[in-house]
This record gives sequence, structure tokens and C-alpha cells, in this order.
Amino acid sequence: MSSEPRQNPEKLWRALSEGAQRAIDTRSYARADLATRLGTTGVEAGEIATDSPGPKAGLEEQWIPGVEIFPRRVFQQRHRGWFGEFTRLTEGRLHDIGLVPQQWATATMFAGTAKGFHIHPPAIPDDADAAEWFRKLYVENPADHAGRPYALEQWDSMFFIQGTIEFLLADERAGMPRRIMRFIIDGDNIPGPNNIGLVIPAGVAHALRTAGSENVIMAYGTSTVFHPPFEGRIASGIEQCPLPADWLDYLGIEG
Repeated sequence: MSSEPRQNPEKLWRALSEGAQRAIDTRSYARADLATRLGTTGVEAGEIATDSPGPKAGLEEQWIPGVEIFPRRVFQQRHRGWFGEFTRLTEGRLHDIGLVPQQWATATMFAGTAKGFHIHPPAIPDDADAAEWFRKLYVENPADHAGRPYALEQWDSMFFIQGTIEFLLADERAGMPRRIMRFIIDGDNIPGPNNIGLVIPAGVAHALRTAGSENVIMAYGTSTVFHPPFEGRIASGIEQCPLPADWLDYLGIEG
């Protein structure tokens, strides 16, 4: 005999108060398709990582042009640690798309913190219409990586050494479909398919937050050296740590 409940759905909550019955909701465990989840609830990075430049097959309508998500090999040495490679000048994804970072940096995010959204300004020729320029680069000639003005705009390339990260991207380039990509990345200390490399074009807003109980350590390279005016921020209040209102009042500081 099955132990699965067989109650009448219409009478399932009749033993609760009327207020509770009106307020109650149940979660749907139906699994949406990969493209839908990529733009809404999120996916595992390993589900969308590709071995060649461009979008994963079947995700062309949801993929943000210019974004690269590619698998990385992390070699675990039990009882000692691990070794993970990101790229080489002579091969690998950055080589394939012609991106050579001009500056490298590391960052640590404490557990429970977030960064972003950040966005970098695209470089558009003075005599060009922005929408037409983007269409030429990413729609008509998506494989013409040599035409991208890497030296004039900041592209970010990154990987994660430690921790679990939820990453969000939003395409804000003029004339481009406003697509969202949301995915989980694992640092090298958590070996598996979510150990990926990521490339983000200028004009694509990006944010990340820790998704586990440990600090996150990341390494990233940029196509140009850091230039403060190129660091645009959108809805980045989460990065602030304001003092309590009564402290501000006592100190005579306006919030």
C-alpha cells in the first residue's frame, strides 16, 4: 500500500484558520528549460560552459553576445592542495577571441557580501551609431574578434579560486536585446564542472554575491588598465555598510 497522501486537494488545508488558508502558497518543483532558467532563477555554470567561443548550442536567444563561459581544468592533489590553469597566450579561450589582459588583480569577498552592479562604457567610433556598431560586431560578424576595440574599452576576464558565487549579467548596450544571464560558479577548492572562466564585454552590467559560508577569492584581468571614470555603478547600494541611524544622529552625520 502506498504511503503517499490521498487527501482531497480542495479540503487539504481545512484544518487551518481562514487567514492562513488565504495566505498559504505551495512551491512548484517543475523544472523549466535551460534557457528560461538562465534568464530567471539561474543555472549551474557547468550547464552553459562551452568548449568553443560563443553561446552554448540552443541558448542563442538567451545568451549575451560577447560573453564567454568556458570550462577550466583544476588538478587536485590530495592532502596538498590544487592547481588550476586559466589561459595561455598561445591557446585557450582568451587567445581564441584575441583578448590580452593589460592588468591582473585579485579580490576577496567575505561570506555574505556582494559586489555590483558594475558596468564599463563601450568605445563607439565618433561617426558611428551605437546600435548599428553593436549589430555589426555581434550580430553580423560575431566571429570577427579582431574588430573588437579591446584596447579602448574595459573587458573583464575572471576565474574563482575559492568559494561559491552567484553571478548576474544584464546587457545594457543600445539596440541590443536586454538579456539576463544568472549562474553559479564554484572556486577551485570545489572541483567540478562549475570551475569556469568568464569574459564580460563592456556595456554588460555585472554583479556577484557569495553563495556559501566561506569567503570568495577571485582573480581577474582587464583589457585596459584601471581607469576610475570607466567604472560605472548601477544599483550598487548593497556594497555600502551604513552606520545605524542613531549612531549617525549622535555623531551629527547625515546618512
